[in-house]
Amino acid sequence: MIPLEEIGVLADIAMEVEVELDRKIMAVRDILALENGSVIAMQRSAGETIDILIGGAVIGSGEIVILDDKVAVRITDFKEDE
Repeated sequence: MIPLEEIGVLADIAMEVEVELDRKIMAVRDILALENGSVIAMQRSAGETIDILIGGAVIGSGEIVILDDKVAVRITDFKEDE
């Protein structure tokens, strides 16, 4: 039996998938100066590996990619049960 068949009744449950591209510490004055169209420069770039999380747990990893004018994540690995 394939994995999807094993959990078939759960297959349509929506879950939030998170990826964290970067974090930055900013002074309050800089945060208050932000407005629509402001750009916050980050240290990460296309090609770097990032974690993929569901429910706060790391379930795999991916690679930052640029598709047209969007930032996306290419899944490169799923975490195996230990």
